Amino acid sequence: MTLSDTPAQIHLPNGFSFSSVAAGIKASGRPDLALVTCSAGTRAAAVFTKNRVVAAPVQVGRAALKRARGRVRALVVNSGNANCATGAAGMAACRQVCREAARHLGVNPTEVFPSSTGIIGVPLPAEKIVVRLPELVAQQAATEEAACQFAQTIMTTDMRPKLASVRFRSRGTEVRLLGIAKGAGMIHPQLATMLVYVLTDVAARTTELKRHLVQTSEETFNCISIDGDTSTNDTVLLLASGQADVRLDQCTKAFNAALLEVCRSLARQIVRDGEGAQHVIRLSVEQAKTREEAKQVARAIAHSALVKTAWAGADPNWGRILAAIGYSGAPVNPARVNIFIGAQQVCRNGSAAHFDQKEAHFHLAQSECDIRVQLGRGRSRLHFYTTDLTAEYVRINADYST
Repeated sequence: MTLSDTPAQIHLPNGFSFSSVAAGIKASGRPDLALVTCSAGTRAAAVFTKNRVVAAPVQVGRAALKRARGRVRALVVNSGNANCATGAAGMAACRQVCREAARHLGVNPTEVFPSSTGIIGVPLPAEKIVVRLPELVAQQAATEEAACQFAQTIMTTDMRPKLASVRFRSRGTEVRLLGIAKGAGMIHPQLATMLVYVLTDVAARTTELKRHLVQTSEETFNCISIDGDTSTNDTVLLLASGQADVRLDQCTKAFNAALLEVCRSLARQIVRDGEGAQHVIRLSVEQAKTREEAKQVARAIAHSALVKTAWAGADPNWGRILAAIGYSGAPVNPARVNIFIGAQQVCRNGSAAHFDQKEAHFHLAQSECDIRVQLGRGRSRLHFYTTDLTAEYVRINADYST
């Protein structure tokens, strides 16, 4: 199996075409409307935001997947407008886009999956999208260049496009997976705030795809956080065209490993691109009673403004980490907690350990840093990726809508 998360080295699955245009949704005038078309027989599964405020495309897409029993022929994504908190007009605009895209493609509207990302509470200008659909359909191409342009088109505050791909052989046939994601802010587990599309040419049933996607998302996208905010538009969509002539049940182990690698790469890329982030933190919580307990502690640490600002200054203030563990809700005994920064133990059994502060500061000043926590309660462990919190994050989000 070969992994690539570099746009110049992607492995394009068979059965998919891409296109992008500028529809005038983004004030910058950059491309903001993208399309993926899928070959007949493509099956899909998705997981969505857990926010109770749900954007129109999430509602429409979820219902369409159910009605079409997982059949998808096209994915239409706009950036620059979330189409959330837009009422009945927002739902109507989303359905209009799906209906018109289906008409141009000659497919059923329930087989068109919509996604939107951008500012909340602004009416979606469906008329701008509809008028560009003929051009969008005409320009579709099954090329790496078109896939990379798609990845750039769906960006909002992202600094760079996010792609990852894997290929492996099964029964003498090559199977390919390509993941494309966007996300840089409002990133928080359940789901991480993002749009993620994973395309593969393996043949699979919707139930199989859903089982693999849920498990993989739990291990990847639900184990990252940038700012603790959960968006209204989160979507992870897995599409299987069946063009590789290999069934998923014939390569389950290899496919599961490939899907995990793609999603793990995309999750890490999202964290690295965190708004204003200077440091990526690889946070390990060990010796927990259960995996859920480890995640509970990891979230408390990752969401603490005091902890994150200490990381921004490369300050080895382990006391803030210990305090976050204490209020996480996990029934920990502080006298059994150990904390490590890099290779150095900075807290032993809930109290200060002798360590070299300059060395700890130097480790935290690197672009990627390791923090390890031992709870002394069991054998479960969890790896969690997060970032620091900088003044640049405040600037980006203070100016976002203006």
